[in-house]
Amino acid sequence: MTEFNKSRWANAEFSQEYRDNADIFIVERRRLLEVMKSFYRYFILSNENNNILDLGCGDGIITLNLLEIDKSISATLIDASDDMLNKASDRLSGFENINFIKASFQEILEKDILHGNFDFAVSSLAIHHLTMNEKRDFFKEIYSHLHAGGYFMNIDVMLAPTDTLEQWYMQMWREWIDETKTSLGIEGNIFDDITRRYKEFDDNKPDTLDDQLNALRDIGFKEVDCFYKYGVFAVYGGRK
Repeated sequence: MTEFNKSRWANAEFSQEYRDNADIFIVERRRLLEVMKSFYRYFILSNENNNILDLGCGDGIITLNLLEIDKSISATLIDASDDMLNKASDRLSGFENINFIKASFQEILEKDILHGNFDFAVSSLAIHHLTMNEKRDFFKEIYSHLHAGGYFMNIDVMLAPTDTLEQWYMQMWREWIDETKTSLGIEGNIFDDITRRYKEFDDNKPDTLDDQLNALRDIGFKEVDCFYKYGVFAVYGGRK
């Protein structure tokens, strides 16, 4: 795992670029969020006073979307970036029972960071910074902090199982960026290097969807499945 302070995400300017352009960078981002909300409504909303864990919370967009359908939740948001946590705090300033923790995934694995148990643990576009062995350890840590019957969901980028599929997935990603730029009236070659950056940056360590689903099953998660997929972007998870 790349130490957070040595990663791009420690740079406030890079974080700002991501926040400003996430709907362009992330294929079907709004659909990914709607899948998460549908999952929450179907499996979790009927319970009262749900306790939510938002891992690598960024600017708080995941928790905000959950609060739109369940204002009674208590949420713990964890991120290693002061800049991201400040933005998340601003975004969620009108809500109660929100707790912020500054910690990297590395610190979660090495220290006693998480306390209590949760009904729903969710992460978005963050766990791919861990190696596969670290992912397994991270999934175990999440599992140990879920209530019985609690759920884990990850929204993230995956490593394609073959080079041929990866080439197609990268093409679909480039087409998405081009179409989104056109719809927004953005001209020029801005954002055209996103797929290259994804492949070349050392702190990106995606693994195949099958490897991650199998890791969840080995740990003990039930009802493990991929809930949505578009090229390299996928939503998957399971129940304790």
